[in-house]
Amino acid sequence: MEPKVAVMGTLRFPPERMPEILPHLRELVSATCRLDGCIAYDVAVDPFDPGLIRFSELWPDRNTLSLHLKAAHIEPWRRAAKACGLMERKFTAYAVDGAWAV
Repeated sequence: MEPKVAVMGTLRFPPERMPEILPHLRELVSATCRLDGCIAYDVAVDPFDPGLIRFSELWPDRNTLSLHLKAAHIEPWRRAAKACGLMERKFTAYAVDGAWAV
C-alpha cells in the first residue's frame, strides 16, 4: 500500500516522568498498529534530549488518519499523557506524492 500521508511529531515530558509514560506509549503504539490501518507508526525516545519522544507515521490517506485520531484508544492515551506532565505536543502531517530510494 502506498502511503499518501506522512506525520512527523514530538511530545515532551518531564524527564523524570518518562518511566511512567512508557507503558501507556507501548499500548498506544500496539493499538494503533493493530487497529487503525496505519502503514507505519514508529516512536523513539530521543537519546540526546531527555523527555522527548519522536513520532513518524505513514497513513494510506487523510481519512484513515482522521479515524485514528478519533479511535477509542486515543482518549485514554491523551489522559495518561496529561497525567504524566505532557509539556509540549508538535505534529505536522504532509501529503506524500511519491517515494524514491535514497
